[in-house]
Amino acid sequence: MKTIKFKGLNCGLRGEFPNVGNQAPEFKLVGKDLTDIALSDLKGKRIVLNIFPSLDTDVCAMTVRRFNQEAAKIDNAIVMCVSNDLPFAATRFCVAEGLNNVVTASAFRSQTFATDYGVDIVDGPLAGLLARAVVVIDETGRVIYAQLVDEITSEPDYEAVLEILK
Repeated sequence: MKTIKFKGLNCGLRGEFPNVGNQAPEFKLVGKDLTDIALSDLKGKRIVLNIFPSLDTDVCAMTVRRFNQEAAKIDNAIVMCVSNDLPFAATRFCVAEGLNNVVTASAFRSQTFATDYGVDIVDGPLAGLLARAVVVIDETGRVIYAQLVDEITSEPDYEAVLEILK
């Protein structure tokens, strides 16, 4: 079982994190209007999956703000911020912060997203939430970048994500 850390404590993950070069696992997430967002609906676009535990934490909120800022500079890409937060909470956060360059998506109804993407935290204080990760998917559905952040209280490597999207 793969592990990450939360403030130095080991947390086990269930599932297999995507490898660069492989096809991204299909997903069905919930958008802000409670409609489904499927990977197959996004073919032809580059997708940045900013995956995190909850917008109610400082680091998660920082990642959404930063990706919102950077998304305006990226052509033919969607930055999708994914957590188990309810769509209402994610929308409220984005409206309050004036963030309109990212798409929020909730995995709360998905039976498979967390395990298909290897981000299902199964033990420790954050069990039941998603690990912090970034997965970039190209127009054909292939993974072109993948980072599972080792310490969940750390931010992802934004520069590496932006470089792969150039």
